[in-house]
Amino acid sequence: MQFALGTKIKNFAAGIALIGLSACSATYTNHGYVPTDVELENVLVGSDSRGTVEEVIGRPSSTGVLSDGAWYYISSRVRYYTYNKPEIVERTILAISFDANDTVSNIERFGLEDGKVVQFSRRVTDSGVGGTSFFKQIIGNFGNFAPEALTGEQG
Repeated sequence: MQFALGTKIKNFAAGIALIGLSACSATYTNHGYVPTDVELENVLVGSDSRGTVEEVIGRPSSTGVLSDGAWYYISSRVRYYTYNKPEIVERTILAISFDANDTVSNIERFGLEDGKVVQFSRRVTDSGVGGTSFFKQIIGNFGNFAPEALTGEQG
């Protein structure tokens, strides 16, 4: 009986240790989409337009700021490891440039080895109302209207 109880305790302790060790393993997440080389074979520089590129490989993750700007397909792989901050271990950017006639002029592929990691973020305009409660906004608006605006009369 004592032998069986000791074996159960050892098995339980080994199981807890395995669970603890598995919590220390890295996890990965993938974000974005970059067309494969096989898909890119169907896009011809100098003859395909934005419309045909969209039909063949789809809309991009991001576009250039200008109306004739390039299309950017972005894919990244991020490693999360216990309490360390997330690390980008792989990033691929496919840039398709267009000329003034919306014809493909260049196709380039970039990776982490080509430069620094740039954090892509969505810019959000601040409303300027942060920290102001609903009642504070209501009370602050007293006296900020003209009575003729309510009646529609000019006086």
